Amino acid sequence: MSKSEVTSQPANSVILTGEVNMVGFAAQVAPLLIDGGLIFLEGTLGAGKTTFSRGLIQALGHVGAVKSPTYTLVEEYDLAAVRVCHFDLYRLGDPEELEYMGIREYLADGTLCLIEWPEKGLGVLPSADLIIQIDDLGDARQLNWQGNTERGIHWSEQLQKVLDEWQSK
Repeated sequence: MSKSEVTSQPANSVILTGEVNMVGFAAQVAPLLIDGGLIFLEGTLGAGKTTFSRGLIQALGHVGAVKSPTYTLVEEYDLAAVRVCHFDLYRLGDPEELEYMGIREYLADGTLCLIEWPEKGLGVLPSADLIIQIDDLGDARQLNWQGNTERGIHWSEQLQKVLDEWQSK
């Protein structure tokens, strides 16, 4: 990663140029999340939500492809460090479908749940610990994050430290 590929922003924000930097930043974030929790990944189609998830899941120990769960709604990864459930709710017809698929079991303690298109689950999903908004800037992506719970606020602070260290290299 070169300095020209990562641009510092105000606290809780970074601009990343290229897929390599998105995956690399997610990999640096991964160790912070091994205790599990709920993360909403927000952004337009193609913004990089699945790319970020792939970097995170592979950094946590998954070997192989990380595919978007657009048609399956969820992909599960039972990893040594943590169980990860990666959701893509883009094709969800009704939030109540989450109840039928057993969403509450997926949100069990110790599981890290990454949810793309969380707005499709409004009314059923609990509040996220952390929300990461990914904005498509053309050749770059801007990530903004906000903690909503004690855990999420801690993650948010740690993310800023990871970013500061990563940019200083």
